[in-house]
Amino acid sequence: MAAVSTRTLTDDDIQLRDSLLAELDNRGNAVVSVPPEGAEAGFCFTAGAWWKHRVPEAVVIGLPAEMGPVLLDAYVDRAATGERFVPGTVCDDFFDGVPVAFERVSAEHYPQYFGSAFLLYPDGAFPALQIIVPTPDGYWPWSAEAPAGFAEWQPLLTRSGKPESRNPHSGPQAGGES
Repeated sequence: MAAVSTRTLTDDDIQLRDSLLAELDNRGNAVVSVPPEGAEAGFCFTAGAWWKHRVPEAVVIGLPAEMGPVLLDAYVDRAATGERFVPGTVCDDFFDGVPVAFERVSAEHYPQYFGSAFLLYPDGAFPALQIIVPTPDGYWPWSAEAPAGFAEWQPLLTRSGKPESRNPHSGPQAGGES
């Protein structure tokens, strides 16, 4: 990806970058939370997982504010110790009985969903995964049976806006898809 910005960092940018680096040193990863705004869901993302552990950065969208950072911390902890999360796969053991799916994030979504990560990667050269969580009834955002508006609340950050790493209708899926 070409350089995103060559602008000079402001004092606030430098302070935020230093804060992210300190969090990386102290905790092993930094999580940035962005609250909901209007009809847009809140989200949170890692900044520094690639920097420190060489594992893709990750984003979750539309979860309760206290849940997103817990999920991202679990992802970084597990990935940093060698567990691999392949786009298109479902992992059943992040939360008690709640599966999560992984999908590659298209670079076109990086500025909106990984904004302050650019303080660590000015050229935008980092891989990223989206961690997708189904409804309590087990429906994914792409499920025809998902509640109205769920796909907008938890949009897929692929180039197409649909699952690209797997066919959501191949094999057993949560929510009755097969």
